[in-house]
Amino acid sequence: MPENKTESPTTSRTIIALTNPKSSSNVGGAMRAAGCYDAQKVVYSGDRFNRAVRLAADTQKVHEIVPLVHYEELLDALEPGMKLICVDLIEGAIPLPNFVHPKNAMYLFGPEDGTIKQKVINKADAVVYVPTIGCMNLAASVNVVMYDKLAKSQQHQLDNELIKKSRDRNNKIKVKALKYEKNRIKEEKRVIRQAALEKES
Repeated sequence: MPENKTESPTTSRTIIALTNPKSSSNVGGAMRAAGCYDAQKVVYSGDRFNRAVRLAADTQKVHEIVPLVHYEELLDALEPGMKLICVDLIEGAIPLPNFVHPKNAMYLFGPEDGTIKQKVINKADAVVYVPTIGCMNLAASVNVVMYDKLAKSQQHQLDNELIKKSRDRNNKIKVKALKYEKNRIKEEKRVIRQAALEKES
């Protein structure tokens, strides 16, 4: 059932919509992408996923934060003011590198073994494809599109607190900027000395 949430006009909202997914690992991967890229909801249609092992790959337990909701018709999940962006290998679609992401959008992905229905494509504000040789699986497609949206938003910055919060607990590695700078200066001096020796000889 649709959720009614009050959001400020400046809030960006993203919904990931999956057309009749069959693989629990793909749905789990899409859920993880939702958590990584700050999507507010994942919705899906069809009953194949309901018969599979739910959330088998949702290792981050994103379903506890991001709702996963079933709809008979995915268009019913579209919120007021949201653009409908269909993502699939559809003739005439816009290549993802050329696409300008809207602020508020539902990204509707085709199934692993089929495509989005023509009647849904006809209602889309944009149809986008990822220009790969061959096709990616569903979870990979979701991750690539959501990363593209983040990269084009220019909101990313050097944020050590985000890195520390997001990385695996066994990862304590840091970039040794000072050591790098010393090595660069040392190498420049070596090149200058070498050039001077060659000039003398």
